[in-house]
Amino acid sequence: MSYRIGAFVVFVITLLVSWILGGWVGYRQVEQDSIEESFRYRQLVGNELNRYLPIPGLMAEHPILAEALSSPDNPEVIHRANEQMQRMAAIAGSSDVYLMDTSGLTIAANNYQQADSFVGRNFAFRPYFYEAMEGGDSAVYFALGLMSGVRGLYFSHPVRGQDSRILGIVTVKVLVHELESQWHRPDSTREAEMVVLDEAGVSFLASKPEWLYRDFTGSAEKAPGEASRQRYPERDLEPVSLQYLGKPWGLSGLSGTLRIREDGGGLEYLSVRTPLPRLDWTLQVMVSTRSVVWTRLGFVTGGIAIYFGVLLAWLYLRERYRREAELALRGEQLERRVAERTADLERSNHKLLGEIRERERTQDELRETQQELIQAAKLAVLGQMSAGLNHEMSQPITAIQTYARNSRRFLEKGAADMVDANLSEIVILCDKMAELTRQFKVFSRKSEGPPTIVDFRLAVDASLKIIAAQKNSAGIDIRWKRPAQPVFCHGDLIRIEQVMVNLLANAVQAVEGLEQPEITIEVEGRDGIWSCFVRDNGPGLPANTEQIFEPFFTTKSVKQGLGLGLSISRQIADALGGRLTGCNRTDASGAEFEFTLKKREAVE
Repeated sequence: MSYRIGAFVVFVITLLVSWILGGWVGYRQVEQDSIEESFRYRQLVGNELNRYLPIPGLMAEHPILAEALSSPDNPEVIHRANEQMQRMAAIAGSSDVYLMDTSGLTIAANNYQQADSFVGRNFAFRPYFYEAMEGGDSAVYFALGLMSGVRGLYFSHPVRGQDSRILGIVTVKVLVHELESQWHRPDSTREAEMVVLDEAGVSFLASKPEWLYRDFTGSAEKAPGEASRQRYPERDLEPVSLQYLGKPWGLSGLSGTLRIREDGGGLEYLSVRTPLPRLDWTLQVMVSTRSVVWTRLGFVTGGIAIYFGVLLAWLYLRERYRREAELALRGEQLERRVAERTADLERSNHKLLGEIRERERTQDELRETQQELIQAAKLAVLGQMSAGLNHEMSQPITAIQTYARNSRRFLEKGAADMVDANLSEIVILCDKMAELTRQFKVFSRKSEGPPTIVDFRLAVDASLKIIAAQKNSAGIDIRWKRPAQPVFCHGDLIRIEQVMVNLLANAVQAVEGLEQPEITIEVEGRDGIWSCFVRDNGPGLPANTEQIFEPFFTTKSVKQGLGLGLSISRQIADALGGRLTGCNRTDASGAEFEFTLKKREAVE
């Protein structure tokens, strides 16, 4: 009975621990997704602000604006200012552009011919007007249009005269529909919702239309202030029925759970609040916690499986020990009856000992076989690594030979400085050869350190030095379209250089024998990644382009390689979280290889 009680207590503890650990892992995963969503949308809003912030300042430099503010009673000047407003709105892609004097009265606008024109209206009460007047610099404000009732971002800047005195304010209104339409990802597998709150806690951007112009402070008794009612005229600003449930165990201080009640039901979310750049806005990302339940159930299922596995093993050992004790007791009893059963007991004992020896022999053979299999696997991996190392070191060795021959000629000519430069390059190549042998450990175990932030351009520069030292690269037009700005990516400089050397060496061999051999290297950025294209004008790739990435597949002679370069390069790209693909060019003859890595921001 005590065993049963103990087993039941351990079972309950296992369920409890599995449930808690599952909740911790589930909430951490949801929090990580929320933080990633927050970062993505924060960048989106920041890019939109940076796109339009300098536009009002540039508009304010136009001389017609200062002339219109200085001569507001001149119809011809005002007409030219209205036409200029229309041109500015079309160029900037904005909804409205209008000019106000120091009293806030609009004297020119791009919609001056429309029935709801801003001309003649006074917007002195708007923060984007008096903040620009008081601060003498650009101002940003979000509100609903008084005339159109459409949401928009207002960017304003003072217009100054020749004496630097403020003559008026030019304002640009940008609609937010395009910004809001980018909030949903088609491949999103989680129920994620986002709202952007102003300083009063009222939402003015939301992934769900019914959450627009709602109070997310969680206080049902708090009435919206006068500033909020001026910002969102003719809106109820009703509070959202939400309940803050606290922070789950193990999460950061930015996160917390809440429940939102809608349509008679309620959904629980993990909320992460992030301040947006430049403004007193807050981005609140809410991810559904339904996945936490499934994670907990998965942990509970695993805990139950482990519990029953341990329990069955314990029962088996207990039963085995009990049977061994019974056998020992029966042996003592049989020894007392040895007179009449001696022969039978000896035969039985010999048989039992033979079975035991056979089992032990079988177990020893099994262990030896397992060791032989492990050793054979190790030898196969070492063989593959040795072949790859031989392939990779052939190129720097060739470069060292070239530098050594050149150094001998320079010694004959007495050019000691050139000999010293060649010896320096040989030392660098020897260091790189040592680094190459160390990097081959990535095929048998994890890298010694995680990838860091590196400049893609430096790896290309270093690989071009190695390729340029080879004899067969002479006469080839290698066009390296080097970006002016750093190309920071997620990777390892030596491994990226190793991939680029393989790609360039293949391209050099592909264009050998052509009248006008050309190799082009180009880096492009898109969708959070950097893509490096290596193109040649050689004969191109075989029909099955994926076959070229298989180990020991080659269309060249043994002197030119073992067919491991592209296979190793793809493994390096996968280990760095990137991708390596190859295809034939569509714009001309030849092959094109694309090496992609994730973008990273520079660390100050």
